[in-house]
Amino acid sequence: MNTAITSTTVRSESAVLATNKVVRNTYTLLSMTLLFSAMTAGATMLLKLPHPGLLLTLAGYFGLLFAVAKFRNSSLGLLLVFALTGFMGYTLGPILNQYLTLPNGGQVIMTAMGATGAIFLGLSGYALTTRKDFSYMGGFLMAGILVAFLAGLGAVFFEMPGLSLAVSALFVLLMAGLILYETSNIINGGETNYIMATVSLFVAIFNLFTSLLHLLGFMGGDE
Repeated sequence: MNTAITSTTVRSESAVLATNKVVRNTYTLLSMTLLFSAMTAGATMLLKLPHPGLLLTLAGYFGLLFAVAKFRNSSLGLLLVFALTGFMGYTLGPILNQYLTLPNGGQVIMTAMGATGAIFLGLSGYALTTRKDFSYMGGFLMAGILVAFLAGLGAVFFEMPGLSLAVSALFVLLMAGLILYETSNIINGGETNYIMATVSLFVAIFNLFTSLLHLLGFMGGDE
């Protein structure tokens, strides 16, 4: 019986160590990709490069996302993560340049950035300290993101600013939920691949920031 208890304890300690490793690797890689994406966005802004357009953006995003998922267990997966986050930073640069042409554009950007950081740190800290299981949100988040994505495309193609604002507000809620869900997945052993965990959190932060940027820009009367 003592042997059984010892084996169970060893397995439990091994699981905790493995989870801690995933958490550590995820947040280390996330910090590096956020910095790389910011540098890419900054370079795009300085060079005043044009936005690649909706179709190319979607093709690049989903293509790189598929590649990351396919090679998530290899060193190539790491390179693809930086390719994906760098590409997203490139698409962000022209958007930020557009806001900077507005009277209070710089303030809007900094406010959106600060709010994004506060939301991410607050929700991640809550999930990490309480260790609550938010896995039940998975189906709702998947359905919500799909609906919001399709509605966003409709708002762009049919030029419906009201719908676009509603989509941005919905994305803020969905991305907040995704941060809770993914952080919970990591600490509870549901996500064991730090590359995929990093991508999920990066996408949540990116969409949260751009959605807040859109909403704050509208409330400031600049759109």
